[in-house]
Amino acid sequence: MTEAPAEGAPLQAQTTLNVTDADTARALGSGDLPVLGTPRLVALAEQATVAAAQPLLTEGQTTVGTRIRFDHVYPTPVGGAVTASAELAHRDDRLLRFTVAAHDADGRLVGEGEITRVIVNAERFMAKL
Repeated sequence: MTEAPAEGAPLQAQTTLNVTDADTARALGSGDLPVLGTPRLVALAEQATVAAAQPLLTEGQTTVGTRIRFDHVYPTPVGGAVTASAELAHRDDRLLRFTVAAHDADGRLVGEGEITRVIVNAERFMAKL
């Protein structure tokens, strides 16, 4: 589930994940425990930044991730729920820097950090490949 901000509100969004076996460190190859893997948690936080940036985009634009600083600080078991939130902290033309945090259903901090995205023209970006 993704929620976008209301008109005039700070640019922020949330995404929620119910952890499955496919989301675990064991399944992702980032460890061998059956808990939420850091790569999946970071991807959840990135989803929130994508949603938060949406109101800034015009037709043909998207955002691409360029930098991630993230601390995964608490484990989440299979069956647990995690909600990641992102809020725009800084904008410099096309550069967008978000603060991100993820909490479990009990309100415990699971991870936090900062994600930087850049607004690009999707067609021109893909033409570089």
